[in-house]
Amino acid sequence: MKDRYSKPDPSLWKGRTSGKEEYLHEKIRFPKEAEDVPEEEVGISFVLMGYACDEGVRRNAGRTGAVKGPQMIRQALAPMANHLWEQDTLTDLGDISCPDGDLESTQKELSRYVEKMVHQGSIPLLMGGGHDISYAHYSGLRAALAPTRSLGIINFDAHFDLRTNENGNHSGSPFYQIAKDCQSQGRDFHYLCLGIRKEANPKELYDRARDLGVHYLELPHFSMQHFPEVKKRLEEFLSHADRIYVTIDMDGFSSAYSPGVSASFPDGFTPELVRDCLDVILDSGKLMGLDVAETNPEYDRDQQTAKLAAGLLHYVMRGMSLL
Repeated sequence: MKDRYSKPDPSLWKGRTSGKEEYLHEKIRFPKEAEDVPEEEVGISFVLMGYACDEGVRRNAGRTGAVKGPQMIRQALAPMANHLWEQDTLTDLGDISCPDGDLESTQKELSRYVEKMVHQGSIPLLMGGGHDISYAHYSGLRAALAPTRSLGIINFDAHFDLRTNENGNHSGSPFYQIAKDCQSQGRDFHYLCLGIRKEANPKELYDRARDLGVHYLELPHFSMQHFPEVKKRLEEFLSHADRIYVTIDMDGFSSAYSPGVSASFPDGFTPELVRDCLDVILDSGKLMGLDVAETNPEYDRDQQTAKLAAGLLHYVMRGMSLL
């Protein structure tokens, strides 16, 4: 089997030098070995890991190129100001890739790393790569969580990603796979999707969402204008889960903000709205892991999408550090 793990590249972490850890490239640290996930420390341990894989996008007939997403997100994150407490740590654990087209094995490998991160007291912050990252990320979080505790999913996305995986896993099937796993394990499927676009989801997916008990808000109602209702729906969903996994598909944003994705569209939600929702989630104290998916540098403009993805990771780290 080909090696799916690659060590982090310190040369990606560049920026203004302060000598006082004022920037994230000065704060970041790197493991000596692949299995060297940082042990729990006094502060919060944030662990970045890339999912350098767009095999799932290819299988789903999307535009490939997201394999390079993690690299560009790191470059965008590196010069950002460091607002973490001194006792908090930030580690780049490297990438999991799919060198042989075996997406299923790649997902299992990432899941294994996520489980270990959580067991050792860290918060996984993953960078994609295709949205098939979600099946791997959720599976790792679920494996690390006590069987009696529930894990809810909040997906910021234009798509349900509930397509079947009859012909193999892909970027459009992660939440269908999770739903099937929940059924086989006798668990409830807690899934909230925010930003659904009607023209991007055929009737079959709406029917499947209904049958699976999916909670969702369509784009016209997922807006700053309707934020009081959005917040109410979020808080209600949060109240029914012990822990929360958050995934942000960069193609859910308007292409004015996020052009570099596998499936761009001019109509979409705004960064301001997502940040306000993240505040509600962070205030709950239930966030267990988060990822950004579908950043595709092949179609980006001036690293705009990579910078937005990096800014969202920065926002979450800063928010958790200050809680």
